[in-house]
Amino acid sequence: MTAIEFDNISKQYRLGLISTGTLSHDLNRLWQTKVLHREDPYLKVGEANDRSSAGSSDYVWALRDIDFKVEEGDVIGIIGRNGAGKSTLLKILSRVTSPTTGVIRARGRIASLLEVGTGFHPEMTGRENIYMNGCIMGMRKAEIDRKLDEIVDFSGCERYLDTPVKRYSSGMTVRLGFAIAAHLEPEILVVDEVLAVGDAEFQKKAVGKMQDVANTKGRTVLFVSHNMGAVRNLCKSGVLMNQGRIEFAGTAEDAVATYLSAEKTELCRKCVLTRKDHIRRADISREFEILEAALCNDSPVIATDEPIEIELLVKNNGSSRREFQCTASVFDSADERVLEYSTSLIPVPQGKDTFRLKLKLLRHDLFKGFYKFRFVVGIRDYTTKIVCYDATNDLLAFEVRYADFATKREFVECGRWTSAIIHGGDLVECHCE
Repeated sequence: MTAIEFDNISKQYRLGLISTGTLSHDLNRLWQTKVLHREDPYLKVGEANDRSSAGSSDYVWALRDIDFKVEEGDVIGIIGRNGAGKSTLLKILSRVTSPTTGVIRARGRIASLLEVGTGFHPEMTGRENIYMNGCIMGMRKAEIDRKLDEIVDFSGCERYLDTPVKRYSSGMTVRLGFAIAAHLEPEILVVDEVLAVGDAEFQKKAVGKMQDVANTKGRTVLFVSHNMGAVRNLCKSGVLMNQGRIEFAGTAEDAVATYLSAEKTELCRKCVLTRKDHIRRADISREFEILEAALCNDSPVIATDEPIEIELLVKNNGSSRREFQCTASVFDSADERVLEYSTSLIPVPQGKDTFRLKLKLLRHDLFKGFYKFRFVVGIRDYTTKIVCYDATNDLLAFEVRYADFATKREFVECGRWTSAIIHGGDLVECHCE
């Protein structure tokens, strides 16, 4: 049975101004549509919503001709670049705004969690907001009373339950908002990228709750996220949006693969680091600094059985350390860490302001795909944790292809390492110059 039907949904905005912008435009629209019974003249103008380039029109289409159906009990992931129209679509479904053209038909109550604090009154307490949101969703007080303990326990905000929401952190607000939306038994649950605000423990609970709501209770979930791993694990179906239109609709796995193939980063063999390429945390000193990173292979396209050679240019900012460590982490196109290699302790070259650190990964066991490196220069303390001197963002984009292109030998997916930490051994050769 169809739970939601999007029928020719379009949404137009005028840039920079409210409504159509001028009194003359409003009067012209009223005259054409209400008096002369003609088509809205402003629907004939407008450009695709491409945020990265300037346009010649003041009108943009945030959504254009959206047509698809969501079956009851389906968990559908809606993905795409920023500005693709994902949030606008969910706002129309949640009746936060109305479509310019088209209609949405939905069966059952809709609970929406579109952003931090949606539907909350900051002066009301958490308890009062629970009851207010429940009433908005059509719940009776007896139903909310029955669910109250579960909501409070899931949110983890019991201590602040009778405190005004304006004193909550953004994470606490999301926790409470999600707990309300998920526990008040809506037929349709709409979640828009709010899990990115919560901590790791809450994200795990929230994903588990959405799976439970969809699988055991047969409710429909629409999930917008830039976390491709969460979309793969949680969703059955996927919709890829681009510039206000549907570019692909199918299984979640196929939608993610289509999105990642279109978003793959240009291959890069050498990076000269700037300040934005570094990660600065409280536990990072400036004793060492990574200045350059280079992939020394003949090509950024590497075979599955080919060693990977890396060279880092490191600056010694007057450190008195006698030795240090380097950790190279490999992330795939879904921004998931698939490998991590750590060297043994390396003597610091004496009398040199800068030195080159050469790493050779003799075996990487990476599947076909696109990857990036992140590097940490530091030392291991007594509790076997890395105390960072410097850490980088994504560097050295490279591609892994099969060693035997004729047979295209496939690897077994279950053999993939999620986080293999290698200390020394024959997988890593390193030395300083």
